[in-house]
Amino acid sequence: MKINVIPKQPHPLVSYFRVGRLLYGALLLFILESWIYGIQLSNAVSSLSTIKIIFWASFFLFSFVHIYLVIMDGWSRYQNYKRAKDQFFEHGFHPKIAMLYMGSKCQRMAAETAAEELGIKQQVQDLYKECGVKWFHYIPYFMIQEPFFLFKKKFWSRTFLENHYKPKYNYHLLAETQSV
Repeated sequence: MKINVIPKQPHPLVSYFRVGRLLYGALLLFILESWIYGIQLSNAVSSLSTIKIIFWASFFLFSFVHIYLVIMDGWSRYQNYKRAKDQFFEHGFHPKIAMLYMGSKCQRMAAETAAEELGIKQQVQDLYKECGVKWFHYIPYFMIQEPFFLFKKKFWSRTFLENHYKPKYNYHLLAETQSV
């Protein structure tokens, strides 16, 4: 059943930040960590202590690399959001569509944001609840099922390198034409 009535749509930037709100919170923490570890690394370099340099350099690199990873993850989830929104608009609420985005908290948030903007969020959340998804399920299910996920191409392409998705519909225009 196709969606016939489209609620007023938020600005794309609002949607972008709503989809990745957890990720962007983590981004701020990684920026702060990198800054703190950078100061400690600078102090270690000044003291010429090899052990301290290695110690603080490893912490700095860990947090600094995560800045990039979080940004790319946010980009990928926004692509999921746009795809899910098109799918929900074309087919209405359909469990198969919602299940495509059940694998991680961030993907669920992308689908839920898309569904909310089309007025079907509660149905998506009810399905996830029926499937046993809890609010605290932050760790993606594939990480638990496949411990060597870091060595899989699918993980890298699906988590950080999702292809750009151009939406099929102009939802702002559709919502405006309905209200006239």
